[in-house]
Amino acid sequence: MRFELKILGANSAIPTHNRYPSSQILSYHNTSYLIDCGEGTQMQMTTYKVKRSKINQIFISHLHGDHIFGLPGLITSFSLQGRVEDLSVYGPIGIKRYLNTIMEVSESHLTYTLYIHEIVPDANKKIFEDDQLIVYSFPLQHRIATSGYRFVEKRSKVNLDPKAIAANNLSGSQIKELREGGKVLSYNGSPLIINDIALPPKPQRSYAYCSDTVYDESIIENVKGSNFLYHEATYLHDMVSQARERMHSTAREAAQIATLSGVNNLIIGHYSSRYKDLQPLLDEAQSIFPNTALAIEGKSFEILHDN
Repeated sequence: MRFELKILGANSAIPTHNRYPSSQILSYHNTSYLIDCGEGTQMQMTTYKVKRSKINQIFISHLHGDHIFGLPGLITSFSLQGRVEDLSVYGPIGIKRYLNTIMEVSESHLTYTLYIHEIVPDANKKIFEDDQLIVYSFPLQHRIATSGYRFVEKRSKVNLDPKAIAANNLSGSQIKELREGGKVLSYNGSPLIINDIALPPKPQRSYAYCSDTVYDESIIENVKGSNFLYHEATYLHDMVSQARERMHSTAREAAQIATLSGVNNLIIGHYSSRYKDLQPLLDEAQSIFPNTALAIEGKSFEILHDN
């Protein structure tokens, strides 16, 4: 199954230098999950040909404007386009009041059912599951209540080993019985179960998203071993005192979290508008964690089993 992340916006605070506020699309097979929805997200969806009909879940990290100001417009646009499928939004306490107030004062009427799920970011907890992914929320340390998210692939179906089937001379009915949890006898009379003719399962792929947060090693346990980690890197480390004051991280600190977490790849983003050139941020992170990439609008990252 194809598992891919596309960056729609990666700037902090305000859109500038042709960069947009935070927004990402995580796609798994034929389903897409929207992560944060800063100003301009709809325009970016059009630019990068994101199919809105595939989005049924939206995950909001916190209620600062650069992460949510695009959300009311997207919700109402879904309705104007005749959407009938349910839509679920996950976010911190207050997001229900925020959206309901806008819908009320603008007299917006939706053509579909909107479910709003409020999260208390006090622990690592499962908040969503479908037949493809499990989504966990965990607390980040910012100026207001903020959640990180980890998207974990569910175990794939058992893949059978053709060589094992041939070696045991199994019939179609025997294979069916094994798949249903039964036992059969091989040609030499030995009992077999499904694991005896199955290929080793592939490891579960995962993606972890850490939006606005001060450097916080408690994150490590929640993102450990992820194929990709997105971690904010608002500043270079020469501004670490400002980062601490404003509850943000530096590029060096993002790389330190990636190193300590044992992740395979790091993506940094949420850049301060003071940086037109992002190369120094990348250089700083790569000096500690070489497998670092910049979140750039339109860029995609395929989440593979071996990365």
